[in-house]
Amino acid sequence: MSLLSSVLGAVTGKTEGSTDATPLVAMVSALLAQSGGLEGLMNKFSQAGLGNVFSGWVSTGPNPPVSADQIHQVLGPEQIQSIAAKLGIDPTRASEVLAEHLPAVVDRLTPQGKIDPNVNAHEALSSILPSLLASLTSPRGSTQA
Repeated sequence: MSLLSSVLGAVTGKTEGSTDATPLVAMVSALLAQSGGLEGLMNKFSQAGLGNVFSGWVSTGPNPPVSADQIHQVLGPEQIQSIAAKLGIDPTRASEVLAEHLPAVVDRLTPQGKIDPNVNAHEALSSILPSLLASLTSPRGSTQA
């Protein structure tokens, strides 16, 4: 079972066969709204010394990984708690989910290798959701961090 399936099951109470990813969209939408969009989120990563990681997600190259601890460092405990509370999950779990999926989401929201400040993040997330889910649920190996 993938991390995405586990989180979606825990949040929605649905089984692994479910494709309802509304909680993931809600989590990322809340994060972007609270951060001032992709540009604001990029600034937060830069201020935390992780601007090169975020830039890697935006670029057309491979996505560098980020840890749950780094997500917590960038966003801070209040923002993590706020996102977790909206979804009814543990803040540690929220950091883990964001660390696992945020690189792919940012990558998909910036297909041209740059941030478009005019993009409606919620609409963009909804439109990329089918392809994002397909890529996130594909087998990627069995190693866990």
